[in-house]
Amino acid sequence: LGPLSLHYMDGVFRLYLEAKYWTNSMKNYAWIRNHVVAPISEEFIFRACMLPLLVPSLGPGWSVFLCPLFFGVAHFHHMIEKVAQGQQAVGEAFAESLFQLSYTTVFGAYSAFLFLRTGHLMAPVIAHAFCNHMGFPSFGEVMGYPSSTRLKLIVLFVLGLITWLLLLFPLTSPWLYSNDIYGL
Repeated sequence: LGPLSLHYMDGVFRLYLEAKYWTNSMKNYAWIRNHVVAPISEEFIFRACMLPLLVPSLGPGWSVFLCPLFFGVAHFHHMIEKVAQGQQAVGEAFAESLFQLSYTTVFGAYSAFLFLRTGHLMAPVIAHAFCNHMGFPSFGEVMGYPSSTRLKLIVLFVLGLITWLLLLFPLTSPWLYSNDIYGL
């Protein structure tokens, strides 16, 4: 709720209603890569291909934690790009890439959980596309708002997290998706 509220307050939601936003996005190769190609290809590789190989050997619990490490490491190449292109010093690029490794690994665990619970690839693909679109939550932006607005945004961030935690298991119930394969 917090990041969505920030998009609303920044006027980003109005853009989604404009045809020009979508036509420009479809012409932008980086947008297509980040919002379409990466979610489909990465979730196919790391969820649909790797998890079915790991689960029989390690069980669903360990697989949910191991598979995302490969997913996180696969995103570490951004450090090399930043250093090679002279965008960042090695130390700064390493620290930023280590942070990215951390949150992509956490997202990978969530995505693996979604795949195993629902038994469908679309759940992690949609979550991945949404997260790529939203980016990492901009907590610093919240602090730039006046105190009354800031408090509301903080409440929305916390409320969103609590709501997500409360709905995580009910909305991913294998029963809803006719999935009795992995038993998570």
